[in-house]
Amino acid sequence: MKVVVEADGGSRGNPGPAGYGAVVRDAATGEVLAERREGLGVATNNVAEYSGLIAGLRAAAGLGATEVAVRMDSKLVVEQMSGRWKIKHEALRELAGQARELAAGFAGVTYEWIPRAQNAHADRLANEAMDTQAGSSTATERTTPQKWTGAQGTPTRMMLLRHGQTAMSVDRRYSGRGDVPLTEQGLQQAAAAAKRLAAMPDLGADTAVVASPLTRTRQTAQAVADALGARVATDPGLLETDFGEWEGLTFAEAAERDPVLHGRWLRDSSVPAPGGESFDEVHRRVRRARDELVETHGGRTIVVVSHVTPIKSLLRLGLDAGPSLLFRLHLDLASLSIVEFYPDGNASVRLVNDISHLG
Repeated sequence: MKVVVEADGGSRGNPGPAGYGAVVRDAATGEVLAERREGLGVATNNVAEYSGLIAGLRAAAGLGATEVAVRMDSKLVVEQMSGRWKIKHEALRELAGQARELAAGFAGVTYEWIPRAQNAHADRLANEAMDTQAGSSTATERTTPQKWTGAQGTPTRMMLLRHGQTAMSVDRRYSGRGDVPLTEQGLQQAAAAAKRLAAMPDLGADTAVVASPLTRTRQTAQAVADALGARVATDPGLLETDFGEWEGLTFAEAAERDPVLHGRWLRDSSVPAPGGESFDEVHRRVRRARDELVETHGGRTIVVVSHVTPIKSLLRLGLDAGPSLLFRLHLDLASLSIVEFYPDGNASVRLVNDISHLG
């Protein structure tokens, strides 16, 4: 018995609310023999596509099929399952292993890429699964920024990762241009963040990993790059604020040393630290760095490893917020935030200060 399996999956956010659809047809007549669809909670496009393939193969096995022709509009799944592309991410390797186990039960399985228009049945099932999961046929309007902001084009997604712990952060000291390394715990935090990012299917060896030139950010970025098989580039625009004469002091020590200036500095982003930078200067520097990154890596996902103030500035740009955000937003060590910048000037902040990977 020869059948055709058409499968698809999608994610409204990537990662975001996800679901898959699969159709099994008689190879000779095209008759639909089985349909499968299911919501997956929050997942990525690639995870959803693999899940659709697995569901389709299971349905074919349940019908007693002996030969299967898989047709999908996912180039990644087709090439990986055909053995022509390597599978770099642990989450996809596990799903591909499940698909191969199922495929081994048939006399033969082939994989063919088809245009999305020819995979409309499976695509419809996947969207129905996502709508059902959300409890509304208007789920897309609630989860896809383009629908409610009018944003146009493919966004540049920035995964904003703060560096791990240093001896300065342990003592809560102003740590700007002082070049201090990660502590042992900081290295562990960097490894945990790297593991999380490596499990995201849309990141890999071709992902741009860009860091502030300081040791603590380069060490954190290198852990990520090693996990992805990528390389680290540095950008001085991502440096932390130059705290000048307050470098190495605690909040209390700086306030005691320069009580009037320190108070003004906390209220007015145009006031620089003595011998250092103002937050307005940092914001302008980070905005230039953002523009250059978008110009170089437009429409792609970038891992940006930096410090508190530059990450807050990028989130501020995403939110189109004022400087008060700098004083009201907290960012933990090795935290992950996500912001997307659209080519038409729109933006969407998707995640802020997530440390779930740190246990």
